[in-house]
Amino acid sequence: MRPANEALIVIDVQNDFCPGGALAVAGGDEIVPLINGMLRDFHVRVFTQDWHPAGHSSFASSHTGKSPFEMTEMPYGPQVLWPDHCVQGSTGAAFHSALETDPANMIIRKGFRPEIDSYSAFFENDHKTPTGLEGYLRTRGVTTLTMVGLATDFCVNFSAVDAANLGFDVSVVTPACRAIDLDGSLDAAIKGMKAVGVELVD
Repeated sequence: MRPANEALIVIDVQNDFCPGGALAVAGGDEIVPLINGMLRDFHVRVFTQDWHPAGHSSFASSHTGKSPFEMTEMPYGPQVLWPDHCVQGSTGAAFHSALETDPANMIIRKGFRPEIDSYSAFFENDHKTPTGLEGYLRTRGVTTLTMVGLATDFCVNFSAVDAANLGFDVSVVTPACRAIDLDGSLDAAIKGMKAVGVELVD
């Protein structure tokens, strides 16, 4: 069992990010047994869930003439436009059926504000609006985070970098993650995580 000051953060292991989903990550379902095996090692276990209202501003379908994976400019900066995914209450937004969710102490839902996307478990994409996760971890006495989930180069990456910048010791277990790798995004994410001191564990 890990010390009480360590938490496992399980990021967005949802149907829409697994094979057959609206924004499927190759091999996304392969990480589920690994994550299930890790859960019992941690006192603190937090799951995150992408949770968009229909017509979310990050959906390509909300922008006339735009296609999925095109870029657009939002008030908070550049934004990838995605296929509609993880719509609140949909099957796609549900956790993968094989993921053991009962051990979760907390589930953080993110991306529920229609006007702003949210990759990180800690902040919306404006990098200012908090999700509340930092406060929860601090009051639980957590200082060290282990991150797993989907996708390595987006939500895992943003969560890990934000956590490191907030002063947590952060490691990402890469076999328990999978990447989208959009135009070199995986390589950029790995470099960015290492630059702020995130440990990549294989």
